[in-house]
Amino acid sequence: MPHTPTRAFHLSDFDFELPEALIAQHPTPERSASRLLDGRSAPPTDRIFRELPQLLQPGDLLVFNDTRVLRARIFGEKASGGRLELLIERVLQGNEVVAHMKVSKKPRPGATLHMAGGSTGGGFDATLLSRWPDADGPLFRLALHAPDGASPWELMQRHGHLPLPPYIERQQSGGSDPDAAEDAERYQTVFAARPGAVAAPTAALHFDEGVLAALAERGVERASVTLHVGAGTFQPVKTENLDEHRMHSEWYDIPLATLAALERCRARGGRVVAVGTTTVRTLESWARTGQATGDTSIFITPGFAFQVVQLLVTNFHLPKSTLMMLVSAFAGYEHVMALYRHAIAERYRFFSYGDSMLLERTPDAPARA
Repeated sequence: MPHTPTRAFHLSDFDFELPEALIAQHPTPERSASRLLDGRSAPPTDRIFRELPQLLQPGDLLVFNDTRVLRARIFGEKASGGRLELLIERVLQGNEVVAHMKVSKKPRPGATLHMAGGSTGGGFDATLLSRWPDADGPLFRLALHAPDGASPWELMQRHGHLPLPPYIERQQSGGSDPDAAEDAERYQTVFAARPGAVAAPTAALHFDEGVLAALAERGVERASVTLHVGAGTFQPVKTENLDEHRMHSEWYDIPLATLAALERCRARGGRVVAVGTTTVRTLESWARTGQATGDTSIFITPGFAFQVVQLLVTNFHLPKSTLMMLVSAFAGYEHVMALYRHAIAERYRFFSYGDSMLLERTPDAPARA
């Protein structure tokens, strides 16, 4: 049965003032040395992330997103010489891709784009085929033409740049970046395996081998899903009425081994602990549709009936974002907003390279009987 929240929520409900100095520009020297706000109760407890295993119970199941971030940002120019930037969101069959395009004036279908110097300058050319997923879609479908027949995956590896979020101030024009080596390591999780994301599942960036070993010793089981995070995760919600928001679509997959782990966890009375909102969206999409693989555009707002996840490890999110709405649905709106006020007062670091918190599903968040 659908659940009706006790109040109607609007976009402005999820706004808050964040001092710019709290937006993390670099990761902590050690992954697990970041801070962890234990928000399972009020008042919350300030901790260090490496304490997480002590907060879980033997028999719990920790579920990670094992996606790997692509070198998906590629710079180029139109035939007229105008500069452009592609952010490849998805690789289709053959040499076709779907991408965001940043350019002063959008070229028309059939146009040739010269990427990374073009086919005569050490790079490759691309043909703009159409909008995607339809004629009015926000993305573009292109065919990539490498002189040596290289695949889109190979072209990204050769010519691409890591697509850091827009709030991390780095080189944006393809030039030399003194932080590139740091980002190449730290903007990937230690268990990243399946390439396809244009943004990291950031809650998982805090895990290192020491924490993983402590979790195993504690008796916490591990499993993984894949959701290839799209650039839509950074797109602002523009409608005050949340029902009018069009959620972006992302591809996910839940392996058979993970489905079996979920069943074992349920049978022994353990709790499912999702690492990151992408893992929540994956597991709850499967619960709603019965499909272990496919595309999801699930939009989780207060009143959502959770069916799988009991605990959530998550970073601090952008104001007015769909992720703020998700965590508010999970742990309760008033509680989450109080946690954010505490985090700001205590100078927690925000967003992708920032700190994290541990949330428990509120009894007010309806669950399947």
